[in-house]
Amino acid sequence: METVSVQELIDAGVHFGCRVSRWNPKMAPFIHGRRNLIHIIDLRETLKGILRAQNLLYHLAAEGSAILWVGTKRQVKGVIQEAGEATGMPIVTERWIGGTLTNFSVIRSRLRRLEELEKMEEDGSINNYSKKMISSIRREKRKIVRNLGGIREMGGIPGAMVVVDPAREANAVKEARKMGLVVIGVLDTDCDPSDVDIVIPGNDDALKSVRLMVVQLWKAVEEGKQNHKERMASFGVAEKREDGTVIPGDEPRPTRDNKLPEGVARGGRRDYSTTEEEESASAGSGPGGPGGPGRGRRR
Repeated sequence: METVSVQELIDAGVHFGCRVSRWNPKMAPFIHGRRNLIHIIDLRETLKGILRAQNLLYHLAAEGSAILWVGTKRQVKGVIQEAGEATGMPIVTERWIGGTLTNFSVIRSRLRRLEELEKMEEDGSINNYSKKMISSIRREKRKIVRNLGGIREMGGIPGAMVVVDPAREANAVKEARKMGLVVIGVLDTDCDPSDVDIVIPGNDDALKSVRLMVVQLWKAVEEGKQNHKERMASFGVAEKREDGTVIPGDEPRPTRDNKLPEGVARGGRRDYSTTEEEESASAGSGPGGPGGPGRGRRR
């Protein structure tokens, strides 16, 4: 997995922190020094954070987990939107709606409402209402799209959150930590690093700086998704013939509680689930007896 160089970070201005008067003392381990009234970020710590985040995001994406990208600053909205489009992951670029993670059932109901409104426009049933009602319906639709459009494909709680400027997105970070999500933060010297799990110290105000760091992360997600896709494809080929039947010797193994997944056709093969009597009989038989390791041994 390729990563960025120190020179590229310098060229993008990642090392420029906030004014000394605005700094958070907890960021001291990530600061190299100061130039005039500006703190200079230690780019070795930036690289370390990027590598840790890349490793985590790759493995989460390879497992099929979703990654939520959050950034509502005017200058970073475009970068977050690009990350969402490139990775196919949910994003939040407008105001964070309280309960997006902690009360996801309500958020999901609002998304269902959005689908209803879109269907009304598609099938023309919206024309059965008065002009005033039509205007109200379309206004409601625009509001839902603006606030929740970026997470409409999010089927559940994601595996991690990538947030630009955790100090600004305090509510999002608070909900993520409450739900047990791993929080990856791109943060400047005025932020509290204890709010996130993986710290990527860097200039979170300049577009060029933020874009460089976010691109490194979304590349890791893309690679992880590709790995997941290849694994799922190979699993499907190994498990089934062209006609969809299970290949002998490749049927799924018993899962938790010694039961096969629902919907898996056994095709007349031995049922892996055993009764208590069979288990006790097997446990009581000696080597070579019924159910013992010597059963079926060739002479």
